Amino acid sequence: MDITVAPIAHVRLGRTDPEDDFWGGAQCRIELAEEYDAESLSGLEDFSHLEIVYLFDRVDPGSVETTARHPRNRSDWPLVGIFGQRGKRRPNRLGVSRCALISVEHRALVVEGLDAIDGTPILDMKPWMREFGPRGEVRQPEWATELMADYYRPESSR
Repeated sequence: MDITVAPIAHVRLGRTDPEDDFWGGAQCRIELAEEYDAESLSGLEDFSHLEIVYLFDRVDPGSVETTARHPRNRSDWPLVGIFGQRGKRRPNRLGVSRCALISVEHRALVVEGLDAIDGTPILDMKPWMREFGPRGEVRQPEWATELMADYYRPESSR
């Protein structure tokens, strides 16, 4: 079965380097595709955060990984299957991120902490509601905590 999706928006005026860390404080705009009008964003201003689904469009489809690898190629971390990590070389090249909504400006959103670069196609966006957060205890391996230590740290704290 083939599935076809089209971008609803694109990231603009954001970072251009897909570096893995220091996304905290990074702001960008999400500008709607021309077939969507400002009314499609109505009500978003009442939310503090969004969940964004986007395409890792600069990942060469030939470099997609389907087996296990060391996260960030660090051999001191375990071999982990592609679905046991959040690497960008995923089979469908989809990214999912939560970010703070700073403002709604007609047909665009200003957001902070979205880990997508300038020009990235946005496939969907939804308001984040606390009820969609995890229920119960959250657990993760130590390597994942280590990997994320600087992910949302502000660029200025390097």
